[in-house]
Amino acid sequence: MKTIRTFLAIPLPSDLARTASRWMAETKSPGDGIKWVPDENLHLTLKFLGEVDNIEIPTVCNTLQATCDDLDPFGLVLEGTSGIPDLERPRVLTIAVDDFTSSLTNLVADLEKRFAELGYKPEPRDYRPHLTVGRTRSGSRRANSEVIDRWREFEDDEVGEFNVREIHVVGSFLEKHGPTYNVLGRVQL
Repeated sequence: MKTIRTFLAIPLPSDLARTASRWMAETKSPGDGIKWVPDENLHLTLKFLGEVDNIEIPTVCNTLQATCDDLDPFGLVLEGTSGIPDLERPRVLTIAVDDFTSSLTNLVADLEKRFAELGYKPEPRDYRPHLTVGRTRSGSRRANSEVIDRWREFEDDEVGEFNVREIHVVGSFLEKHGPTYNVLGRVQL
């Protein structure tokens, strides 16, 4: 059996992805200590499943479908810049997500419960909606202050609002240049 590194995600509309990409381009600098997410890989992660046997992918897709059966499309707002654990000393650079209907948070809680019942490891921390755009490289524990200052320039800006209409089961395949993402399943809301 082959395993596939798998996660559940919301794809970004292209116009919002372009804005996030522009923010990243205006923040990046050589030697900044950040491993930036490639533009084509931007997404909102709902649940990281880890290595999944390829024969289990239909079960993953069916579980996602069952979770979303009664879920209508819902709105999200991608707000200003943020960081994890915070923007003072971030290890992860993010764009904040306003889940103003709580639909996303409730969906993730339901996914956690259903996938735990299938034996997948539950996330130990509460879900905090965000779009990851970069992580500090393994040698450095924090982003340098110049990068943080440039990232802060967008702190009060908004990327935009969109309606979530589809959720993807995504396989991540490691290549020499980094991960390549392939959609293994789609669930329409």
